[in-house]
Amino acid sequence: MNFYTGLIKYSFCLAFLFSITLYGQNPEREFLEVRQVENSVEVKTGDGKYIFTPYTPEIIETSFLPSGEEISTGSHAVVLQPQQVPFELTEDSLSVLIDSEGIDVVIQKSPFQVSYFFKGEKIISEKTGYSRTEDHEKLDFNLTEPEMLFGGGARALGMNRRGHRLKLYNQAHYGYGSKSELLNYTLPVVLSSKKYALHFDNAPIGYLDLDSGRDNTLAYETINGRKVYQLVAGDSWEAVVGNYTLLTGRQPLPPRWTLGNFSSRFGYHSQKEVEQTIEKFKNEKIPVDAVILDLFWFGHDIKGTMGNLAFVRDSFPQPEKMISELAEKGVKTILVTEPFVLTTSNRWEEAVSENVLATDTLGNPFTYDFYFGNTGLIDIFDPTARKWFWDIYEGLAEMGVAGWWGDLGEPEVHPEELQHHGGTADEVHNIYGHYWAKMLYEGYQENYPLKRPFILMRAGAAGSQRYGLIPWSGDVSRSWGGLKAQPEISLQMGLQGLAYMHSDLGGFAGDHYDDELYVRWLQYGIFQPVFRPHAQEAVPSEPVFRASEVMELAKKAIELRYKLLPYNYTLAFHNSVEGLPLMRPLFFEEPDNYRLYAVSNTYLWGDAFLVSPVVRPNISEKEIYFPGKSNWFDFYSGEKYPGGESATVQLKKDHIPTFIRGGAFVPMSEIVQTTEDFSAEKIEIHYFFDEEVKESSGSLFQDDGITANTIEKGNFELLLFRSKREGEKWLIEMERQPGKAKKDPEIQETELIIHNLNFLPKKIEVNGSKVKPEFNEKKQLTVPVRVKGDKTTIIIN
Repeated sequence: MNFYTGLIKYSFCLAFLFSITLYGQNPEREFLEVRQVENSVEVKTGDGKYIFTPYTPEIIETSFLPSGEEISTGSHAVVLQPQQVPFELTEDSLSVLIDSEGIDVVIQKSPFQVSYFFKGEKIISEKTGYSRTEDHEKLDFNLTEPEMLFGGGARALGMNRRGHRLKLYNQAHYGYGSKSELLNYTLPVVLSSKKYALHFDNAPIGYLDLDSGRDNTLAYETINGRKVYQLVAGDSWEAVVGNYTLLTGRQPLPPRWTLGNFSSRFGYHSQKEVEQTIEKFKNEKIPVDAVILDLFWFGHDIKGTMGNLAFVRDSFPQPEKMISELAEKGVKTILVTEPFVLTTSNRWEEAVSENVLATDTLGNPFTYDFYFGNTGLIDIFDPTARKWFWDIYEGLAEMGVAGWWGDLGEPEVHPEELQHHGGTADEVHNIYGHYWAKMLYEGYQENYPLKRPFILMRAGAAGSQRYGLIPWSGDVSRSWGGLKAQPEISLQMGLQGLAYMHSDLGGFAGDHYDDELYVRWLQYGIFQPVFRPHAQEAVPSEPVFRASEVMELAKKAIELRYKLLPYNYTLAFHNSVEGLPLMRPLFFEEPDNYRLYAVSNTYLWGDAFLVSPVVRPNISEKEIYFPGKSNWFDFYSGEKYPGGESATVQLKKDHIPTFIRGGAFVPMSEIVQTTEDFSAEKIEIHYFFDEEVKESSGSLFQDDGITANTIEKGNFELLLFRSKREGEKWLIEMERQPGKAKKDPEIQETELIIHNLNFLPKKIEVNGSKVKPEFNEKKQLTVPVRVKGDKTTIIIN
């Protein structure tokens, strides 16, 4: 042992002696022995066995096996395989130390306690650890007084969720407003302001208690299953989220049209109605990329027809023709599907004879009543049922259907007596939507390996993002309270890996007709992951059916969404390869500013934009805090706001407060009517000059937008931007990094548009040749640039 190693271990011992007086211990758990088994450490106790397995230096898994239980290796959430992480195992009379370059584990022998350190700082410790009550098995931990907690899935509780006992049971909340304790996505994941995450790797229902007793205790409670958790740490929030998505899987790149505008309502009753609606979009020159058909595509009525899963031919007489002609206009067709087969549906007898339904304890189809009728439930965990269900999807895909909307997949009603192939209803309830998305994703991999699937799901689980699942926030009320809750829900889910969480723009539930609410919601939608107005049909969700002034404001919002397509698609790329959320809380910028951990009404859209939605009616101004790492410029007026300060901003009717980071690069394109018309030849590179910024960077990702696995196959190009001041010179570099399979670069001619210039340059050179720029009254300088070879250099004097 060298001097420094001994000093570290001595410091650990001191920390533990001090912590005994602060935190609860487990005096009943007896330490017996420790041993290293390959890349894991096993600690035997009087009532069971701990297994500590490092996955990376910043991720470690802890399993506890009570005496008499066998190891269960099945995880629905974790896909990362443990790596060979070097660590040193040492033991003395007081403790055991697992010492690595990242997370360290110290096991205090008596009284027994497990604690975790990251780079010398204690981040969390077990309290009692594992225990059992009459109703639950439990894992509990010590919290420090100041830390704030996030996670638990999609809820509207305020950003800091400490103090709540969160039920882990996916459940719809129809018409919720500013508060909702339980929604469609409940995830056994908690994140702390101390920059760590705990993922409880178990499927059955239970609770996540975030110190509801106000005694500094974090607890996970479950009816049964694995006593396994992964601790994830990192130096920054980007690292924590990146490590968590490395553990549970990252979102495949969606088709580019996912970032376009959707025409959607509950619902279109006929082929004629669909075609007329899209024609109205085209006539008004409002961009649109997809139309979603709700449940009337397979039945005339809301009740009694669920499970038909085939077009009603009197109201949709030529679905193949409709789908084909929409596709020729650049509009994809998406169908809603549900996992319920009603006893009154056309497929009931088929479902029974094919044995695809969940059963009772005697093996008979389990039937029960819910809002839509008397029903059975497809057993998504049974391979036979999955094949039967997938065959239906494949038939519809052959007709040209481009995407799927999986509704009611919590499942909405799921009696606990019901039996699945993989366990009881309560054991698999929270992973039903996860395995439904898995079925669709793997079906595409096998049958349509070149296509990126679009899978919109109302419920899922930890790790569902790796199946391309696109979540939304359920049946929110058409109200200001409903809008107010949405940024929080999306920001929280981005932290938990499901970065495409979004809302029904305009609100879904209720017949409330409020033009201001509708416009403000769509303006917020520009800067949420999916732009999809959707609502009950009494009040139209499509802008083409609103009053002319409202339609024009909505059109302006949609056009900006399309103009930002290259920027947004690059965000999707970084999410896919790094796990970075598209929407990011302000504390990503200032992790030590604890005031920001409560903020959700202002957030970052990627790295360049600061967005502050208008979520209250009839207001003329809003106070906004500008994070301190940068200066910020009003996206519309160019007005400068110093970082680290708050300011009162006057509100405008045609946009919400939107700001650009000084020194940011933002690729934009011309407005197109569908993403199929998007061209890399029409991309502009916007640079937002700030004389205080000496260096900055950005990126642009480009591929064909539709083919699966372009990143993995290297069939893409990446353009990296750098800005640097060198005395009186100012250099901007564009470095091309093509994928290994990319032969012909698409990005060749572009325009560099420089904003906020307070001087007129004397000379500008591109790759050594002088160019003549354009300088307008808005202080914008436009420089034509031919991107040559691997690097293009622009010098501005």
